[in-house]
Amino acid sequence: MQRRALVVDDEQATCDLIQKVLYAAGVDALTLTQSTQAVTFLEEGKFDMVFFDQHMGSPDGMELSREMRRAGSNRTTPIILLSDDQRPSAMSQGFAAGASFFLYKPIDKERLLKLIRATQGRMDHERRQTRRVPFQAKAKLRFGFEEIACETVDVSLNGMLVKTPRMLPAGSAVQVSVELAQKMKPLVGAGSVVRIVGGNQMGILLDRLPVGESERLQEFLLPKIQGE
Repeated sequence: MQRRALVVDDEQATCDLIQKVLYAAGVDALTLTQSTQAVTFLEEGKFDMVFFDQHMGSPDGMELSREMRRAGSNRTTPIILLSDDQRPSAMSQGFAAGASFFLYKPIDKERLLKLIRATQGRMDHERRQTRRVPFQAKAKLRFGFEEIACETVDVSLNGMLVKTPRMLPAGSAVQVSVELAQKMKPLVGAGSVVRIVGGNQMGILLDRLPVGESERLQEFLLPKIQGE
């Protein structure tokens, strides 16, 4: 059966670009520049993936994402939010609304193709967004003037679990540095402690990563999520 995608963006050029890449990947694409039309199509049709502009006319991409996740045949369909919002908080807000992945504007064709390939298999939305991939790597947390050496236990698109000799209170703001791979510069950003596990592990929400670092983390995890 032909795979189908829905693309909703108020910029026609963006719709055309995504449609072209989708077609090249063997995916049929319906494009809309009026977000009000999307609600009907989502209620009446089934899609293998959807692309929403995060900030467009009402309903915007986050409103559409929340509505999709509530009920219906597209409740678990992967959502890729298109954004030119450079604030680090935009990604965590998008995930909270139901987004599976982020794609920043101007759109890079290679990055777009990687996301399309990542949705080739049917995978539950919740598994995509918060799936913790087992991954051990050296990491550092900076809390005030203190630097804590630790090790990751698992990593997701918006957080990580670390094994650490020094526990911090939930809610603590931390600077994070993670060595993703050899010969790669560490992933660097900011986050907060959201949970304590046992006596030596902490869950870190990566809600203040710079845009470039968020993209690096997403690209690093995509093959690992696909392979599970």
